[in-house]
Amino acid sequence: ETMGSRKARLKPHTKDSCLIESGQFGRTEVIDNTLNPDFVRKFVLDFFFEEKQNLRFDVGIPGKKCGNIIFTAEELSNCRDIATMQLCANKLDKKDFFGKSDPFLVFYRSNEDGTFTICHKTEVIKNTLNPVWQPFTIPVRALCNGDYDRTVKVDVYDWDRNGSHDFIGEFTTSYREFSRGQSQFNVYEVKKEKNREHLQPATLNLLFIVINHCLTRTQLNFTVAIDFTASNGNPSQPTSLHYMSPYQMNAYAMALKAVGEIIQDYDSDKMFPAYGFGAKLPPDGKISHVFPLNSNSENPNCVGIEGVLEAYFQSLRTVQLYGPTNFAPVINQVARCAEDVTDGSQYFVLLMITDGVISDMVQTKEAVVNAAALPMSIIIVGVGPAEFDAMEELDGDEVRVSSKGRIAERDIVQFVPFRDYIDRQGNQVLSMARLAKDVLAEIPEQLLGFMKTRDIGPQPALPTSTTTTAPLGLNNLCI
Repeated sequence: ETMGSRKARLKPHTKDSCLIESGQFGRTEVIDNTLNPDFVRKFVLDFFFEEKQNLRFDVGIPGKKCGNIIFTAEELSNCRDIATMQLCANKLDKKDFFGKSDPFLVFYRSNEDGTFTICHKTEVIKNTLNPVWQPFTIPVRALCNGDYDRTVKVDVYDWDRNGSHDFIGEFTTSYREFSRGQSQFNVYEVKKEKNREHLQPATLNLLFIVINHCLTRTQLNFTVAIDFTASNGNPSQPTSLHYMSPYQMNAYAMALKAVGEIIQDYDSDKMFPAYGFGAKLPPDGKISHVFPLNSNSENPNCVGIEGVLEAYFQSLRTVQLYGPTNFAPVINQVARCAEDVTDGSQYFVLLMITDGVISDMVQTKEAVVNAAALPMSIIIVGVGPAEFDAMEELDGDEVRVSSKGRIAERDIVQFVPFRDYIDRQGNQVLSMARLAKDVLAEIPEQLLGFMKTRDIGPQPALPTSTTTTAPLGLNNLCI
C-alpha cells in the first residue's frame, strides 16, 4: 500500500492425513499498518497421538512473498480457572508531541523455551497519562497454562496510527502474584531503562479457582523388532515379504515407517534400538532371536526411522533367513530396559513386525505378563497372508493374557494384520496412515493405565533444556 503498511491476517487450515482434504480452521484478527504482526488470537486444536496432522497457514496479503511465519504450540493443561482483572496507571511517560499518550497494555506468557507469546491486548485509552482500562476476563491457561509461577510479562505502549507504537515500559509478574491482589491492590513498577513510572494500585478478582496440575511429561522410547524367519521367502524374489523393490516399499518397511514416523516425535534423541530375530548370522551361521540390525551389539541404536530402514535393508543382504519365530527374547530385552525406569518419566514401546505363527507361545505369554507390570507397550503388526490366531490371543482386549496362574496387570499388546489396512487402489500413503492410526490409538491409555497402577500423579513440566521432548498429548494443542 502506498500510504502505509499492509493489513495482515493469518488463516490456518487443517489437513486430515487419511482423507487428504483440507478446510479452513479459523482466522486471526486483522492488524493494520505493520509488516511484523503479532497476533493475539489462539487456536485450540484437538490433538490425536496416533495421527500425523498437517497444518497449512495462509497470509492474507496476496500477490507477494510475505516473509516468515513464526508460531508456537503447547499442550494445554487441564486448568479451568478464569481470571477477571482491571488495571489502571498513573504518571505514564508522555509520547505524543501534540498530546499526552494513548496507552494500551500487551500481556505475554512465557513459553517452555524461555520466549514469550502474546496472550492479551487491552483497548487503547486516548490522550491520558493516567489510564483506567476496562475489566477483562482471561482463561488462566491462556495466561500461564495453569502454571501459577510461570512468568507473565506486561508491556505498556503508546498507540500510533501508523502502527509504530511507542514503547513506554514493562513489568514482569506471575499469576500467583496477580492473585494476591484479590483483597488488596497490587502495585507494579513500569520500567524502561532510565525511566520509571508507577502503575496505580491494580485490582484483580478471580471468578473461581480449581487448581489443576500440568500433565506429566513422559519420554517415549521406541524399539523395533523384525522377523527374519525363512517363512518370509527369499528376499531376492518378488514373492518374498522382504523383497526390496526399486519401485515401492515392502510390507515390513511400510509398517515400520508408518508407526515410526508418528512415534519418533516423542523420542527426543531420535535414536532407536532395532533388532531382528529368527536368522543365522555371519560368519558362523549361529541362530539368533535378538540381534542388532546395525551389527553393533554394544550400541543397537539407529539414527531416526531412516536409519532403522537402512540397517534393515543392510541386514537382509548379510544374514540368512531361518527360524523359528520366537518373540520372548526380544520382549525380555526391552523389558530389562523398562525395569530400570519405573517412575513415570519414561515409557517403552516395542514394535514387532512378523509374518507367521509364534513358536514360543508359552514363553511369550510369560514375557507379556511380566512386561505388563512395567512401563511398556507392545505393538505387533502381522504382514502377509498367514493366519494370526495366536496373535489375537496376546491382544487381551477380551481375555487378559495369563501365564502360570498369573494374569497380566494391564492389556499392553495391540495386534493388527497389515492386510486389513492396505488401500485397494494401491495408495501406500493412505495404507500407512490407516495402520498408524489404529496401532497407536491405545498407547496413551496404556501409558495412563501404568501411571494409575503405580499411583504416579501428574508432574510439573520438565526444566527447559537444549533438547526438548514433545509431551505425550491427550488433550488439546494451542497454537
